[in-house]
This record gives sequence, structure tokens and C-alpha cells, in this order.
Amino acid sequence: MSGADVRRIKKLAIRLGVHDSDVVRFAVKSMLARLEPLHDPEARGRSVLPVFVESGDELVRFFELDALRLDTIINDGAEIARRVDRDDVALIAMHATQPPFAAIRLSQMSQETAAGASVGERPRAVHDGVDIEAVNSLRRYLYEKYVRRTNGENGVTHD
Repeated sequence: MSGADVRRIKKLAIRLGVHDSDVVRFAVKSMLARLEPLHDPEARGRSVLPVFVESGDELVRFFELDALRLDTIINDGAEIARRVDRDDVALIAMHATQPPFAAIRLSQMSQETAAGASVGERPRAVHDGVDIEAVNSLRRYLYEKYVRRTNGENGVTHD
């Protein structure tokens, strides 16, 4: 941690009226809870996808993960039916580092799967430089494809 990080921890502790160690403990416990599926060495493919849908941008940037490393983390040892497509893993990595290109690629992929269904353009919500609609579109796309969809294989819904 840098000196600036320590100062920010101290300021938070003062403002909350707690010890510095309480702030650090909260940060560590929060991070561990968000990454919970990665604790299980048997969790692979679709089972760990929510971690990367919800926290992927931060993880990719902080740990400097490229698409190949991300694919290994997500899919290594996963059954074929549980794997996340490499294009989608690359989209997650791209979204963290090059959001405009990821948005373009996601739009192309959505058009390909929607078979020409058009969606009206609407103003984009931006918060702290983050295109909220692009983030939500990626989240929606991945959850629909891997978490909520019903596969033709005996009508089984994938989790």
C-alpha cells in the first residue's frame, strides 16, 4: 500500500469513528466475499462468470489480466458444456481496458444473435467516465447467455 492509501484509510476510520484496522478488515472481507466463487478450486466456467461480470473490470486492470490469462482462470478444467466462449472472455478483458471497442464488439455480437432485431438509440448514462449502459449491456448479455438461458439439452437451465 502506498502512503496515500494509508492516509485514506486513516481518514475513513476517523470519519466512521472506528480503528484503522476495522477499515482494512472491512476492505479485505468485502473483497473476499465478492470473489467467493474463486475460492472453490472446483468452480469453473459458468460458475465463476458472475465474479467477472460484476468485478471483472477491476480485476483485469488491477491484476493486469489479459484475455488468455482470464480464459485460463475461468475455463481451465471446465467441462465443455460449462465453458465460457473465448470471444466472451476476450470481451470481458476488452471491456476493462478498451470500453469503446468492447461496446462496438458487443453491439455486433448482439446484432448477430438478434438476427437483425433493431433497438432504438437512447441517451447514454455516464457516471465518473463510465458508460453505465455499456456496462449493463455486457452484464445483461453474459447473464442471459450463461446464467439465465435455457439450453436445448433436456431443457436444463444453466446456472
